[in-house]
Amino acid sequence: MPRGTLEVVLISAKGLEDNDFLSSIDPYVILTYRAQEHKSNVQEGAGSNPQWNETFLFTASDSASELNLKIMEKDNYNNDDNIGEVTIPLDAVFEEGSIPESVYKLVKEEEYCGEIKVALTFTPERNEEQGYNEEESGGWKESASEY
Repeated sequence: MPRGTLEVVLISAKGLEDNDFLSSIDPYVILTYRAQEHKSNVQEGAGSNPQWNETFLFTASDSASELNLKIMEKDNYNNDDNIGEVTIPLDAVFEEGSIPESVYKLVKEEEYCGEIKVALTFTPERNEEQGYNEEESGGWKESASEY
C-alpha cells in the first residue's frame, strides 16, 4: 500500500433518527483510520439532516484500508448516543486517487439508520529518490546575460 495523505471531506448526513424528546438532535462524527481519530464539530439543533463541510487529514502508511465513520448525538446530561456508523473500504481511493462525493448507508445493530455523504482524496507521498529537477518542474534559473 502506498504511503501518503488521506483527505476526508465530511459533507452532510440525512435521514438520521431524531430521538431527542424536547429538541432536535445535535450530531457530530467520529472519523477513525487506524489509530488516528478526528471529531467533527457538533451541529447543534441540526436534527436529522446536518451539514458539516469539514475536511480531515489522515496519514496513510500501512496496510489499513478502511475508514470508520460514527455519527454520535451530543447529550448534555447523559453519555453521547451512537446514531449509526459505516465502514468505508479505501482500496479504490488508493488506486484512483480520489472518489467524488458519495453517499454511504449508516447502520446501527444491522439496521439502516440514515446516510452520510463524504468525498475522499489520496495524495501519495513524494518519493525522495525522485529528487527535484529544476528543468522538469519549471524552476527559475539565474540569467547569465550581462546588462
